[in-house]
Amino acid sequence: MKNLKSKYIGYAFLFTSVTFLAACTKEYLNPNAATSGDVLTSAKGLTGVTVGLQKNYSTTRAGVLYASITLNGLTTNELISINTGNTNEERLVAGGVQVDGTNTVLLSIWATSNKIIYDADNVISNAATLPDKNYAAGLIAHASIFKALALGNLSEYWERVPASTGQNVSFISRVEGYTKAIAVIDNALSVISANPISTAFFSNIPSGIDIPNTLNALKARYALFAGNYPLALTSANLVDLTKRSTFTYDALNLNPIFEIATSTNNVIQPKNLSLGQTGVYVPDANDARIPFYTVVNTTVRINGFGASTFAQIPVYLPGEITLIKAEAYARQATPNLNGALTELNKVVTKTAAADPFGVGAALPALNGTYTQAELFDLIYKHRCIELFMSGLKLEDMRRFNQPLADRKRNFFPYPFQERDNNPNTPADPAF
Repeated sequence: MKNLKSKYIGYAFLFTSVTFLAACTKEYLNPNAATSGDVLTSAKGLTGVTVGLQKNYSTTRAGVLYASITLNGLTTNELISINTGNTNEERLVAGGVQVDGTNTVLLSIWATSNKIIYDADNVISNAATLPDKNYAAGLIAHASIFKALALGNLSEYWERVPASTGQNVSFISRVEGYTKAIAVIDNALSVISANPISTAFFSNIPSGIDIPNTLNALKARYALFAGNYPLALTSANLVDLTKRSTFTYDALNLNPIFEIATSTNNVIQPKNLSLGQTGVYVPDANDARIPFYTVVNTTVRINGFGASTFAQIPVYLPGEITLIKAEAYARQATPNLNGALTELNKVVTKTAAADPFGVGAALPALNGTYTQAELFDLIYKHRCIELFMSGLKLEDMRRFNQPLADRKRNFFPYPFQERDNNPNTPADPAF
């Protein structure tokens, strides 16, 4: 993208003015704006909406990406809150009953994720009627990425998630939420297999996202989280680990980690050079990922993907995909511990020069015979380091049976805006 001429902004005039918060959908009409019918029946209008999905997900303090990194990091001890004036972040650090339905970080993830799902559904259903099937395939695939990400975030933080969008919706289990995300991805993969995405579509959206690889990477992630290890392994093997897929930024849409967390606001920072890890999970002294993700400037500060205004943030890391393979091998019905160790060592020994994003531990290979439990500990350790500030650690802590005392919450209460408007809202979890 070019500075000062952002595709995020260029399509803004096409958006319908829909505010989707919790279970209540309201439409505020602007007589001078295009109608929703105009927007949702044209390729140009639908392009504007899907570009908006990326903006809502990946930019600003209210975006799902920044809110998820903050919520996850403060809850799992990756991060600390620096500015005591940020009450909502401070309550996440305190955890327990201090985190309630008024927390605006929670509301950002809940409300924006539901809005993304609502808008993505409009793109997916209406794009299917366009005459140019190759352009339509791009719209469906791009929107499906953000719908899947939104479903994935809801499923990570809440025990139950909305089954649909609208008023008085019912709820499904979080595992069903992950399964639903996989179904969205499968539909997109089927569409682009039948109709390859046109080059015209790519010229009209922000650059950076590798759509086919991202769909398979997210499918592998959510299959792992849902406990479907054969599918996780199969999907991970389809991802080209030499390719980058990123959220890109420009002068009108800044990197939210740098802009909100590390520039003048200084909201969050790494807890320490151990990335908040203790005991057997503390990084090795020579782990080259520590100076990648952190820098010491009087105190420990964020480096890596939050180091500058225009720094790109990965949609997924190649190292995540390799670690998915390692874990899937270790967890399958008949564990393949040798296969798990082989994949784990690819991450342990990887150098910065060998990684598309420059993330490399550059450590000696792990040698010897390891039990399944020992491999689980090692896989968890290296996920915590390789995927620092990815917004995935809380899910990892549950899956690897880490002590509840090591995190501030296990699941989160439902925002009051949902509870006040939807009688079907489940009870809040105890912790």
